[in-house]
Amino acid sequence: MDLRPHTPVVVALRLCLYALFAGLLVLAAVRADGPAAVTAALGTGAVLAWGALSPAVRSSRRAAAGWVAALTVSWLALLVLSPDALWAAFPLYFLQLHLLPVRWSLPAVGGTAAAAVAGFVGHGARLTPGACIGPLLGAAVAVATVLGYEALFRESERRRELIEELVATRADLADAERTAGTLAERERLAREIHDTLAQGLSSIQLLLRAAQRELPAGSPAAAHIEQARSAAQDNLAEARRFVHALTPPDLEHGSLAGALERLCAAAAGPPAVRFSVSGTPVELPTPYEVALLRIAQSALGNTQRHARAGRAEITLSFMDTAVALDVVDDGAGFVPGAERAPVPGAGADGGFGLPAMRSRARTLGGTFTVESAPGEGTAVAVTLPYPPLEAGREQALAAGGRA
Repeated sequence: MDLRPHTPVVVALRLCLYALFAGLLVLAAVRADGPAAVTAALGTGAVLAWGALSPAVRSSRRAAAGWVAALTVSWLALLVLSPDALWAAFPLYFLQLHLLPVRWSLPAVGGTAAAAVAGFVGHGARLTPGACIGPLLGAAVAVATVLGYEALFRESERRRELIEELVATRADLADAERTAGTLAERERLAREIHDTLAQGLSSIQLLLRAAQRELPAGSPAAAHIEQARSAAQDNLAEARRFVHALTPPDLEHGSLAGALERLCAAAAGPPAVRFSVSGTPVELPTPYEVALLRIAQSALGNTQRHARAGRAEITLSFMDTAVALDVVDDGAGFVPGAERAPVPGAGADGGFGLPAMRSRARTLGGTFTVESAPGEGTAVAVTLPYPPLEAGREQALAAGGRA
């Protein structure tokens, strides 16, 4: 893997550095006083060419460090023989900063600058402020340029990753909204069919049965009523199958109790989640099952995210006149009414879940309560009275029985 991303800017800068370094080596060789300096310039050029063409230098940090060290050593040998090698220190700064980690590159640049000043003085020049400031200023410019570019590059990479994350999140949100809209429409249709068509057909069947019992057996009217009752029964069964087909996926393969049990079994702890049922289960309308399942999902999900609980329990209770759902945990608890409370049903935005759960319960004529205290866990309870139609159905059945 390359040490630096090969953007066009990086590639162009690297090629320019190689060309500048090679040009300065040619200058040193041309102005050399003897064959030793020419040989040293050629040797340094050979090391430079090997690193520029070697794939290992671009793919291995160890190979890059070895190449930079060899190039620095050969440049030092040339600096001893020729004062013109001083000018090659500037591209060498950039190569050191570009290919070495910061903890190594900064000392290497400092040592190279010191060697350049020493080489300048060693060849008989006077030690003046200009002789020191030149190499040091070049080193400072190189450090500021390379580190500044890398900081800008890292910032651009963070922004690119953020944009990609936002795009992905937006796509996920759109998918979630489409899915939620589809499920909401399915629930609405199932509720409407159950509460109107299916209940109406059931009432018609009961009334026809009561009327049939008032007529003499075998009479033409009784036969017609039997046909009408059979047609109502067939259509009621079809309506119920249609409602079942529109049921949310979590409720498609069994009862509400089964869906809640699967929810608890699939919960990845902590906390450890247990499910229990009390009372005799009764068949609930689809809107009731959906509301109780969604409340349980919201409460349990937020218990896992916020409550830091070790245990949690979901209880579904079938009573004489109502069905109740309780979600209890032994977590951190909170002060009811406090903002951004980490409670079951409180979303990450500071409590959207609780109003949504309370709204679901109130829509069906139920009650929603939260009990909690700091360090004492939290209990969420929702109670939904059985639909009034159930009582009317019992009365119709009783009337039919008396007839």
